[in-house]
Amino acid sequence: MKKILLIMAILTGMTSCYKEATLLVKSEFTATVENDNYTAPVNVVLANNSTGADFYKWTFDGGVPSESSEKQPPTVVYSEAGTYTIVLEAWNSTERDIKEFTFSVDSAVNVSFAVEVLINNFAPADVKITNTTVGASTFLWTFENGSPAVSTERNPANVHFENQGEHVISLTVSNGGESFSTSRTVNLDAPINVDFDIEPSFDDFDYEAPFTANLINKTTSGLEYTWACAGAAIADANAENTDIDIQNAGTYLIELTASNGKETKTANREIEVKPNTNLYTVKDVKFGIKSAEQTLGCFYSLALRQIISSDKVNEANGSTISLVFFGLDAGFNHCYFTSPDNVMTSGFAEIPNAVKTFFINKIDDTSLTFTTADFDAMTDDSLLEMLDISGNSTTNSWFTNVEIPRIVLFETAVGIKGAVKIKGFISEGGNSHILTDIKFQKQ
Repeated sequence: MKKILLIMAILTGMTSCYKEATLLVKSEFTATVENDNYTAPVNVVLANNSTGADFYKWTFDGGVPSESSEKQPPTVVYSEAGTYTIVLEAWNSTERDIKEFTFSVDSAVNVSFAVEVLINNFAPADVKITNTTVGASTFLWTFENGSPAVSTERNPANVHFENQGEHVISLTVSNGGESFSTSRTVNLDAPINVDFDIEPSFDDFDYEAPFTANLINKTTSGLEYTWACAGAAIADANAENTDIDIQNAGTYLIELTASNGKETKTANREIEVKPNTNLYTVKDVKFGIKSAEQTLGCFYSLALRQIISSDKVNEANGSTISLVFFGLDAGFNHCYFTSPDNVMTSGFAEIPNAVKTFFINKIDDTSLTFTTADFDAMTDDSLLEMLDISGNSTTNSWFTNVEIPRIVLFETAVGIKGAVKIKGFISEGGNSHILTDIKFQKQ
């Protein structure tokens, strides 16, 4: 009996020791999403915190790798959107435990869109938007200075921009976890503005009939043009710039209509073409004394209507010079106008291709009558036409500054008659000069 009790005691003690040696298994781990980025691809870093286990089995459905038996598995990569569960099974010879972790991966997003300005880039304009974004579930559009100003549609309607300049179109999208943004800039040119200038031909600066002019188009953002003027001849009515010819005196309305495929606008100018007086009037012409021949100049071209200094005379403009003034000094004690073909007798260099002009420097030396009042009142060439200037010209007459104002008459070799009104004798040393107005026939 004692032997049996001893055996039972030993067995009881062995059982107690075995229970005390059993290790409980606790499966535990943490999963960290790198950079807190849940948009595919997602990298998950795992830390095994299990206790009591000798063996492990990781299951990563949808991940790479898909499973592992290592205690510390490598980083797991999830490349597609979806919901995934990571499972860790840990065990030893007597115990087994399982831990699961479920999370979601958002879709990968590529945010992009294209813009197309309809018709052309002149303001105002409608802009078509083509959304090429991938992976987003919500959309927020903003249209700077546009109508509408915002939209939440995946594919918004055309946007209207009224004004020229840069307009930013922005798109912010989300996949449910993160937001992504991009933008495009639309640059619109100025809207159409119709304008033009009238530039009379050189001989028609006085706006007398017959009148010709260049029509200078100053329109901005125009593509097509139409010119019109009742009673006038337009060289090319659809050209950007053209010429106009008006034969008769009157009031004329010149009209330019321009379009650019979006808008059509019109501008007009009214001009008055005066009757032909056959008389040109130029004011405030300065003739220098002899010492000022290369500064102020002593030669005047009726054809060019300008003073030509002696150092600028050449083969081309020599034949246009009609008037030559000689002033001895700043005291104006000996002054006269002389013919271009006779300038060498006054100390000037010879003028190439010089022509003849007849002068009456002192009207009192002739039987003609022409006063400063006649000059001022002259509105056409009728008074000049009656004068026989060439037949009464003198070569030795001269004048001083005693009489102001005074008149000098002239007639060119081709019969153009005119009068010089000397308004002042200006003493400025070597740049002394006379100040004049000139009236002369056109033909």
